[in-house]
Parts: sequence; structure tokens; C-alpha cells
Amino acid sequence: MTGELRPIPGAPALVLEPRGEPGPRYVLIADLHLGLGATPERPLGPPEAHVPRLASDLAELARRARAAGIVIVGDAKHPIVGVPPALRTVLFDFASDLLARGLSLEVIVGNHDVGIARYLPREVPTHPATGIVRYGIGIFHGHRWPSARVLRCASLVAGHLHPGVRFAPTTSDPMGKRRCWLRVEFPSPRVPRRGRRRIGAKEMVVIPAFNPVCGTEALNRDRPGRGRSLLYRRFLAHGNCRAYLLDGTDVGSVRIPLPEPRSRARAPPGR
Repeated sequence: MTGELRPIPGAPALVLEPRGEPGPRYVLIADLHLGLGATPERPLGPPEAHVPRLASDLAELARRARAAGIVIVGDAKHPIVGVPPALRTVLFDFASDLLARGLSLEVIVGNHDVGIARYLPREVPTHPATGIVRYGIGIFHGHRWPSARVLRCASLVAGHLHPGVRFAPTTSDPMGKRRCWLRVEFPSPRVPRRGRRRIGAKEMVVIPAFNPVCGTEALNRDRPGRGRSLLYRRFLAHGNCRAYLLDGTDVGSVRIPLPEPRSRARAPPGR
């Protein structure tokens, strides 16, 4: 069974559905980062990223898309190491809210998701960072190499990057950043190998961060951080990249600069 992807207008979310055959639809999001901006006095986060509001927004997107479930493509939570006590109930209640609305929920483990599984309801499966294949489309977070099975897929979906573009700042928007979709077309279905692994994809879609208070990497201005070098060096640098705002505006092609190489520490000179 093969599938097709389409963005939900105005939202950082994809719909994945089977092509020409019956099967459930899924809403794909990435980089939810629950707990970002939370404090002991405000464990549910700031107003813009209030956890019940994020759950309600997700449920509404699923309703609009007539989707049966939601797949979080990595970084469901924000703290990298462990799960603080205050966040444990927040995670459980967030997932329970979506389950109570009749939706299924799955999490592909991202680099921020260490220890998350034990604080989710039993009905919520977690998948390894090597990714999953759903309707013939490979889905992984992007901080580490996906499985060979994922790499063989013609279409890939990833998160992790928090893609965006920077425009001239204004009084109402001094940062001038906008979240964006990144679509990558590979001129050849076989791009450079890493060991025995070959990337067989013809295209890749990078999902913008779902959490509105997440940091955004301005692809047209900023030099990419080292933590995202896998996506840049092994995928984006070998394809033709094009950015689209959440409302569908075509921003144009994006030149992907490679991260600076790590500096090697030199041994002190001998005497």
C-alpha cells in the first residue's frame, strides 16, 4: 500500500493517507516540546504553548483532516535528560486527552524524548529513533540515521530542524522569522552512501516545529547548528530545497550552507 502527503493549510501538520485503498489517515507533527517555557508556578507552559490548548489544536486538526490518529515525529517533550516530576502528569494528561477524543497517538523518539515512554498511557506506542514506514513513506525524527528500511522509501518525512525563513524585521515582528515547510527533491534516487546504507529517496519533507514558542532556524540567514548536521550533510545538501510558509506561500529555493567542521584539539608541542 502506498500513501500520499498533504499539508494542512495554515498549520505545521501533514496528513498521511493511503492512495487508492481504504485505510486510516494520520496527522503528522514534529517538535511539540511539551514543557518548553514551563515553570514550577506554570507547569502547563506559557499561554502560547499551553498544553491543553496544544491538545485541543491537535484534535481540531485531526477532525478537519478526518484523521484517525496522530503521529509525533520526535521531540514530544522538551527536557533532554529525563522527565521532571512536574512534567510527568502533563505528558500523561496530554496523551489521555487525545485518546479520550477517540484518536490514536504514536511517538517516534527524538533527541529530547529520553525516558518518555514510562510516562505515557499504555495505549501510546513509542517507536525508535530509526523511524517507521507507513504506507510506503519513511518517517524519522532526523537526529540520527534512520533504518535501512526507512532509507529505501521514495519519500521521507523528518522533523528536528525547526525550519524557518527570516524576513526584514518590523515593529510588530522584530525577529522577522516565520516557520516554513522545507521540501527537498533529490536529482537522483541514490545519493551518497554512508557505509553500506544508501538513501533511495526521491524527495523529503521537513516539518516545521508545532510548538509556536520553539526556536526557528532561519534557513536563508543562519549557519546551521552542529546538532542538525546529519540532516544538512547527508540529505539537504544533496537535493534541491524549496521553502513554503504555513499558508502555502512559495518562498523560493533555499541554498543550504553546510555546518562548520568541528575544530580538532591539538596536542601541546613537545619540549
